[in-house]
Amino acid sequence: MMRGNSRTVESQQSGVHEKLEAIVEKYQRTENRRPIHGHTQQAFDEVEDWLSDWQGEVILDSCCGVGKSTAGLAQRYPEARVIGIDKSALRVNKHQHYETRQNNYQVVRADVVDFWRLMRASSNQSAWHIAAHYLLYPNPYPKPSQVQKRWHASQAMPDLMALSPRLEVRSNWLIYLEEFAVSAAKYAMQCDISEVNPEQPAFTPFEEKYQDSGQQCWRLVGVGES
Repeated sequence: MMRGNSRTVESQQSGVHEKLEAIVEKYQRTENRRPIHGHTQQAFDEVEDWLSDWQGEVILDSCCGVGKSTAGLAQRYPEARVIGIDKSALRVNKHQHYETRQNNYQVVRADVVDFWRLMRASSNQSAWHIAAHYLLYPNPYPKPSQVQKRWHASQAMPDLMALSPRLEVRSNWLIYLEEFAVSAAKYAMQCDISEVNPEQPAFTPFEEKYQDSGQQCWRLVGVGES
């Protein structure tokens, strides 16, 4: 019996967007000079201070929402420090429902586009071992005209790809992950796409909702140069 009623992704696209590769190549040649938001700079400074004397692995959980996945990653990788980032104060403030007693993670409110840029530019970035980066169920923006709002076709992609040699992206829209793999290949990252096992505990509230609605979820694992 299905407990959810989440709608499936509907799109006029039947495959990878025809302009995707040209868009990715354009952003590889340009630099994002948008001013950094003040609240993101403050959040970054606090995280940078938290990691200042850390010698171990760091895991990013971008667009973490209420941070269920962040807490789960912190439990899964107790020897790492985990950073959950979301732009919504409303969602971040709901994290207390999923909060654990572990002290190896933080959930912060920040614009991930700015946060990625700051991490990439930081003089400490080379000292941080960002072992893995998670993007779990990003907004698919399924209309063909919205392609540049998808992370892999956005101006933020060069910064995203510079942070970690390992990425995991999950979605209930297979085309999103197929497109991500095409974009990542432009950065010498090889990707594998597989089905999410519905028998395992849901990683995020969205994953739980999609699975309860009988939808198939997918995961992309990308491995690049260290």
